[in-house]
Amino acid sequence: MIYNYDALMQMEKQYRAMFINSLGGFKSLQLLGTVDEAGNTNLSVFSSIFHLGANPPLVGMVARPPGPQHDTLKNIKTTGFYTLNNVLADFYKEAHQASARYPSGDSEFKHCGFTEAYVAGFKAPYIAESSLSIGLELKEIMPVTLNETSIIIGEIKWVKVDEGFVSEDGFVDLEKAGSVTASGLDSYHTTKKLARLSYAKPDKFPEELQVK
Repeated sequence: MIYNYDALMQMEKQYRAMFINSLGGFKSLQLLGTVDEAGNTNLSVFSSIFHLGANPPLVGMVARPPGPQHDTLKNIKTTGFYTLNNVLADFYKEAHQASARYPSGDSEFKHCGFTEAYVAGFKAPYIAESSLSIGLELKEIMPVTLNETSIIIGEIKWVKVDEGFVSEDGFVDLEKAGSVTASGLDSYHTTKKLARLSYAKPDKFPEELQVK
């Protein structure tokens, strides 16, 4: 079956959103923590996060068009700081609930049962229950005029992770950390690593790495 452009655009709106969102495969799943100037905390679910570079350490993500109850982008613009927190199998349903449209200023931390925690000198909250949290400072927001979304670029200021999840060569083992991934709009998955492979070279087929 080939779905051409016309067939895609003729799909019912919600069906098309689910169909298109599922095509890209498994995605990084994070809960994003912010706070407004009045001290009201906010959590939102993001699965459009991508690596931009390590020097400086930059992370990008796509934010949907802003609305009256979309505090995330507003808080990031106002304070300049936010956190990314991994989702564990123990609380993936609570993480999904954080995507509900609660009234502006009404904290998802409270409604979804997460504990607010802070790194000294850093304004945005992280989730105490997460095994991997990242604190970021806003560096750039790039509007996407095609669909009114925004690409948010942040610089990593701190990382909270158990040393047991980090290999000798710096690889962060997300499977050991218990990170859950997502596909589509509502499907959640645990992972099973096949292998880490050696650096690809034209004259040598990759070998499996054995790094502690």
